[in-house]
Amino acid sequence: MTRSRLILIASLFSLSLSSAFAQSTPSETLAADPVFQSNCAKCHGKDADGRFMAGPSLISKKASALSADETHNMILNGKGRMPKFGDKLSADQIDKLVAEIQAAKK
Repeated sequence: MTRSRLILIASLFSLSLSSAFAQSTPSETLAADPVFQSNCAKCHGKDADGRFMAGPSLISKKASALSADETHNMILNGKGRMPKFGDKLSADQIDKLVAEIQAAKK
């Protein structure tokens, strides 16, 4: 192989590694969301992985079984020990949380 070809391959490899590390994971997106942090993290954990004797993981297999509509309704109206947030959060904030939770499950 020529020297220029080796440099090109090394450069491409370096770029692919740096872009892989630069991308945030879905749970990091939730961790960076101020709405999630101020309303959900207390019970569901700052990375949405759940907290013992509090809120369950939002990235578990059980949570993955919930549809976006079910997740939306749960945030809006509450369920069990989870309070309703329909009167505290705007529709846009709830929609954003649902999208982030759905992305984190995958």
